[in-house]
Amino acid sequence: MPKILIANRGEIAIRIMQACKELGLDYIAVYTKEDEASLHVRRAIEERGKESVFRISSYLDPNEFLEVADYTKCDAIHPGYGFLTENYRFARRLAIRKRPLIFIGPRWEVLREFGSKINTKCIAKRLGIPVVPGSDKPIYNEIEAENIALELFHRQWEEGIKRPAILVKASMGSGGMGIEEVTHPIELRRVYRRLRQYVKRQFGDEDVLLERKFPVFNHIEVQLVCSQHGEAVHFGTRNCTIQSVFRQKRIEVAPAFNHNYKYQFDPEEVTKRAIQYSLKMADYVGYDSVGTWEWIVTPEGQLYLLEVNPRIQVESGVSGSITKIRHLPVGVDLVKEQIRIALGEKLGYKQKHISFHGASIEFRLVAEDTKCGFKPWGGTITKFQLPKYDWLKVYTHVPSDRPYSIPSDYDPNLALAIVWGRDIEEAKERGEKFLNEIKIEGKNQEASIVTNIEFLKEKLKKIQMFE
Repeated sequence: MPKILIANRGEIAIRIMQACKELGLDYIAVYTKEDEASLHVRRAIEERGKESVFRISSYLDPNEFLEVADYTKCDAIHPGYGFLTENYRFARRLAIRKRPLIFIGPRWEVLREFGSKINTKCIAKRLGIPVVPGSDKPIYNEIEAENIALELFHRQWEEGIKRPAILVKASMGSGGMGIEEVTHPIELRRVYRRLRQYVKRQFGDEDVLLERKFPVFNHIEVQLVCSQHGEAVHFGTRNCTIQSVFRQKRIEVAPAFNHNYKYQFDPEEVTKRAIQYSLKMADYVGYDSVGTWEWIVTPEGQLYLLEVNPRIQVESGVSGSITKIRHLPVGVDLVKEQIRIALGEKLGYKQKHISFHGASIEFRLVAEDTKCGFKPWGGTITKFQLPKYDWLKVYTHVPSDRPYSIPSDYDPNLALAIVWGRDIEEAKERGEKFLNEIKIEGKNQEASIVTNIEFLKEKLKKIQMFE
């Protein structure tokens, strides 16, 4: 029986544990000092015993993971999302070491291609796939950056856009990290310098690109599942437009479009193109895992590739919850599929065996002040009660039976909640009911806990729309 080292924390660690349990696989968990009170640690001890849990100093140190994996005779490492997930050097190291370990994700060559937004854009353009207007190669000096920025601004001025803007992006960034907005050419050099310094510290890579920012758009995603045997299917689309000011997603919806809402374009046609383009790119690189293709859709229906996320995503559950394979019940665990694929299994189904039922909404509950720039809140949670329903799935590392101090070292995420409905209106009604019934209390030296629940309620009314 293969044994998997879970090289992550919190709710994704819990989701991986559950997937391993259902697949009949053994696992090893890790934690840092700050995460001693996390439910992922308690669950691992309860299910596998104290000998299955190891304390480490950092989730970013490959050497610690390899030491634990070798000591416990693990066969594979699941990186979850974030941390080392898209580090192709780590994946390559696992593959070529004297005692190889399976990296649960795409092979390292694919990670190297898609880990860079610049490489991703070049592949897309090679295949005739539309990309966000802007640079498609690294920009190494301020004069070149300024010239590209001026061209992007001029195009927007010519189109009559009142508040044009561009985005300066780290090629290696993900999850909203390494992106800054510029609203006037005079700001460009200062932002360009600051971002290059930041990404060099954060990612060890100075490559930066410039892209146009669309004032109004929908951010949609295509969920793919591909195997090592040349199989590739899609699990539909998601809408991830509701985000924080730092471009971190807060509400995700599946499917991406509401067919009761009047768009200026044919949503079925745009969905079809996004899926076809995503599969085309996956086939070109020989993609061999679970992955997400992210797209920008304008109010007029123009479609542009944003980036590729070669990993399991936080929001994968919202796609799985509306998916049915053959005669099985509605609901597919994409973490399980990712593990099966990495262990060399075939999918066991084709696109014709996949169908979609109902609609689903995922909420990210976060301790943050949305009225003050989404400022993180730190302190101790004294009450944490979430409702329970058949149509609701909740993933959380926050205990409900004891106080919990939010670690300041990590984002103050509290829970993921996935609501299912027979249609989008029922899902919205159930989502509002869930948000109204949450009971969270906490305090620090200054004030009571602040969460994003009211923000989620307000934005729930506007999902799948253009504003």
